Amino acid sequence: MMNYREAVAYIDETPKFTVKNTLSHTRECLRRLGDPQKHFRVIHVAGTNGKGSTCAFLTSILREAGYSCGLFTSPHLVEINERFQINEVNISDDTFLKAFHRVKALSDELVAEGNYHPTYFEMLFLMGMVIFAEAGVDFVTLETGLGGRLDATTSIEDPVACVITSISFDHMQYLGNTIEEIAGEKAGIIVPGVPVIYDGNDPAAAGVIRREAERLGSPAVEVRREDMEVLSITKEGIRFSFRKDEYYGREIFSVPFIARYQVMNSALALKTMEVLKSVLPVERRHVLLGLSRTRWQGRMETILPGVIVDGAHNEDGVEKFVETAEHFQKEHPLTLLFSAVEDKDYRDMIRTIVSRIRFRHVVATQVGGYRQVPAEELAEIFRENGCAEAEGIRDVPAAFRRALEMKGEDGMLFCVGSLYLVGEIKSVLRDSGEKFAGGTP
Repeated sequence: MMNYREAVAYIDETPKFTVKNTLSHTRECLRRLGDPQKHFRVIHVAGTNGKGSTCAFLTSILREAGYSCGLFTSPHLVEINERFQINEVNISDDTFLKAFHRVKALSDELVAEGNYHPTYFEMLFLMGMVIFAEAGVDFVTLETGLGGRLDATTSIEDPVACVITSISFDHMQYLGNTIEEIAGEKAGIIVPGVPVIYDGNDPAAAGVIRREAERLGSPAVEVRREDMEVLSITKEGIRFSFRKDEYYGREIFSVPFIARYQVMNSALALKTMEVLKSVLPVERRHVLLGLSRTRWQGRMETILPGVIVDGAHNEDGVEKFVETAEHFQKEHPLTLLFSAVEDKDYRDMIRTIVSRIRFRHVVATQVGGYRQVPAEELAEIFRENGCAEAEGIRDVPAAFRRALEMKGEDGMLFCVGSLYLVGEIKSVLRDSGEKFAGGTP
């Protein structure tokens, strides 16, 4: 029997000996595992950006209402266990290993029969279903991996609601070259007759989702930025209300995040709760508390006073980061810790950032193993684009310390450009016994 580290290594090696499987394959795997997904209700969430945050808002609200909740998300930042939460706590190594052995036995059985081995993501999804069933949760908030139509999570045939967050260009080699094509893939999670709550800010994407919902007879609820009024954005978070809403009225909501886009993500969660009110009664006070107590790693997350990490790594994510930084540079000098991997358009990312944000100092570092971009190369691109105060430091812990030093007591530090960077900073905070500026890890 494998131990925990061997099990993680086995899963990491899985892409080397498997192919993309069909949904019928995933459903057959679930059947052989005893259909664990039938032991709880599912809210299924797809989209390009904001999926994880929206899942976190939904889970926090349900938890405040007294429901037991599973949360399945990806990717992980530090440890693979982060992908499976029970009541907002990462599962233990023992729980992970027990589920792994069940899915590994199934995989061996399939291969022996001449069938395909489950994919990397399929293995994790199957493990999640086993884990949540054995934990006896009431609800699972389920984030898609890639796309939606062919995603392993879409093997769930009877969710109580489907949610589609903002759609933009990413993973185009798999999902299509137009917003309409990508939206079509995301809309693949819609189930006949099951309500879909979606981000309607992009007219092209919204049209695709609306037409698919109509075709399947699924009630559709559109949410747009103009539906909400932002009352304040501070270092502590955002306060907002709906401009006109029969259910919530002018209730004021608070979220503990500083990025404006979290208003949309939380509004999608709020509308989902409204749509489900007849089958899932949740008191208003639980909704308010759930939003205000939501925690989500790596997405405009404050990890120390005045220190924010954000995994923005595509065009839309960078635009949202810049929008947030523009707001705060009016009051605080900003420092940037930046890194990116080579398959992202990091030159455009840097140009966009520097064209709109003035920095006291920029520290570039390198992450991502074989995909890393040298720190000095990134620093040189910043300098070429007019940011003279840029330096490259290869070692992430050293780069983080230097950025903290340059932040000063009056400034804010944003650590941006890659989820790998966020993960490494989290590891530094977790593993170090030192006191960092403004807090103790």
